[in-house]
Amino acid sequence: MKKQLLLIGILGLALWPARAEDKTELKDQKEKLSYSIGMNLGNNLRTQEVDVDRDILFQGVRDALANKTILSEADARQTISTWQREARAKQEERRKTQGEKNKTEGENFLAENKSKPGVITLPSGLQYKVLSEGKGNSPKASDQVSVHYRGTLIDGTEFDNSYKRGQPATFGVTGVIRGWTEALQLMRPGDKWQLFIPSDLAYAERGKGAQIAPNATLIFEVELLSFEHSEPAAAATVGGPPPPNPPTPKAANQPVTSDIIKVPSAEELKKGAKIEIIKADELEKLQKEAQKEKEKK
Repeated sequence: MKKQLLLIGILGLALWPARAEDKTELKDQKEKLSYSIGMNLGNNLRTQEVDVDRDILFQGVRDALANKTILSEADARQTISTWQREARAKQEERRKTQGEKNKTEGENFLAENKSKPGVITLPSGLQYKVLSEGKGNSPKASDQVSVHYRGTLIDGTEFDNSYKRGQPATFGVTGVIRGWTEALQLMRPGDKWQLFIPSDLAYAERGKGAQIAPNATLIFEVELLSFEHSEPAAAATVGGPPPPNPPTPKAANQPVTSDIIKVPSAEELKKGAKIEIIKADELEKLQKEAQKEKEKK
């Protein structure tokens, strides 16, 4: 995808000739399209941290338009492919380094946090603090819950907030990260907890998008609004209604009341055989004739 965007962006530069002065207004759709594609290229080069020589970049566009390139298409593809491999390797190394840093910082944070007033640490490493108490029963793993929540990193950076959207989230108890699944089964409707979730109970080494880095420790304020029971479909009910009776198979001698379509084999079709429609009233006659032939043998 990145390669496609890069190539599309370079193609867009063909519509952007060099000017003595930059434009501050775009007069028509062609100029808007040209500028938009140029923006696309620039953004991709910047976000992918591609170190390019601008003069050579524009020369490549001009040479391609004139069909007088100094590199062959194969050489150009190979150069871009090599850059992509190197870029992926560098990105993976950065993620690994960042992940190790986040892991250490998260462990230090949780070690200090567990001694703070009101913080409870579970055997899994999940920490929580009760902000307000509700009442009633707790949801089970198979239930659907409705919650409001706010998620932040340990430095306070907010990455999600259902309150701001004005709409609670509804999902299965087991359809979220492990730290949530464990906490939700301990909460009651009306409870509001602050969760401190170690990275291995969150998104671990994979992270999530640009906002949640690898091995990030997460903090959530979770308010359980309600839940609905949802029994597993395969669960057997003791003393419940008996299973439905299996369908009764048709008797072997049950009369045929509809037409029969006889389709020859592929070999027979090659020899000129045709598809036949045998009427129901003719079938019995054919069956009797076949039986007589069998008895003769």
